[in-house]
Amino acid sequence: MTDDRLPMAVTLMVRDRCLCLAAQRAARSLARRFDTALRPVGLTNGQFSLLMALNRPDPPRISDLAPFLAMDRTTLTAALKVLERQGLAATTPDPTDRRNRRVSLTDQGHARLIAALPLWRAAHDRLDAALAETGTPPPHMALNAVTQACATE
Repeated sequence: MTDDRLPMAVTLMVRDRCLCLAAQRAARSLARRFDTALRPVGLTNGQFSLLMALNRPDPPRISDLAPFLAMDRTTLTAALKVLERQGLAATTPDPTDRRNRRVSLTDQGHARLIAALPLWRAAHDRLDAALAETGTPPPHMALNAVTQACATE
């Protein structure tokens, strides 16, 4: 009988080389950091990002938000429902195409976003400073390049 298990060396190689695993680990670490920073205003990092994506002159269509946030529509719709229940966002039919819905910030959503921004900035500045001490270049540029590369396949 043969042993079909992979050797531990393969596991270690994947741990050290896998971009997806590294991105997942970094994403979870970042999510925890920003969730903690935004907790005083009652937002998660995902809610902050979604509210910020809604902060524009014209309410976007849900179909435009999904690719902007790199979310599938089902996940986006679920996240929007939470914001709607909290009174932070509102969806309305698109006046030019009733099959689509547009999403806007409510006054309460704007106020929460304004309250959250200094907390986000402070957390971001602390992270930037910690990365600068290690000599690490700004990671958002590399992550944006990864997002673009994955979108073209």
